[in-house]
Amino acid sequence: MPLSPDLLRPVEGAPSIVFLKPLLKDHPKAEAREYSYFHSFDDPESFPENIKYAFDFVEDRLVIGKFCSIAHGASFVLNGGNHFADRLSTYPFPIFGDGFGAPDPGAWPNKGGIDIGHDVWIGWDATILPGVTVGHGAIIATKAVVTSDVPPYAIVAGNPAKIVKYRLQEADIARLLDVAWWDWPVEKIAEASDALMKQDVEALERFSPR
Repeated sequence: MPLSPDLLRPVEGAPSIVFLKPLLKDHPKAEAREYSYFHSFDDPESFPENIKYAFDFVEDRLVIGKFCSIAHGASFVLNGGNHFADRLSTYPFPIFGDGFGAPDPGAWPNKGGIDIGHDVWIGWDATILPGVTVGHGAIIATKAVVTSDVPPYAIVAGNPAKIVKYRLQEADIARLLDVAWWDWPVEKIAEASDALMKQDVEALERFSPR
């Protein structure tokens, strides 16, 4: 029987790893799907502290897909950290209310939330900025600062992050996106796990329940 995605500490003897779905179940601004995990050298249950500027007066969310691997120090910056750069002042007067104008969510810069696809690996100390969508199967390199969307199965690095290369050939990427193994029943994924650890797309396709 495959491991339950609702376990907080899924690896016996490895307290540095937590599944994010149960950890974030009551978080007002973030959610994670099944089997995505966070590793921390300090306290993995502190992951919510890595979601920066998660303020109620801004409509945005962090959504993390299935089977993502997130390394120590990775952080996600939501729109509460933005300031207008095209006004006479960058000071956020509306949030202070009385005497400084009425609070107005529409008066706040909002690029949208952060959407992390399935099977994404986010490296140590990487930073994802608001409005970014990271495609399925992508890799975010150590200390990368991601300011724009990342295509599926791309590897990005640097500040600002740029595409270094793609993990697979274009045809194989298309086949993997079509097979969408992360949406299979977990028993079928477990059955196909050996194939997932190889580079043979055809072998994986044989497990497809379709």
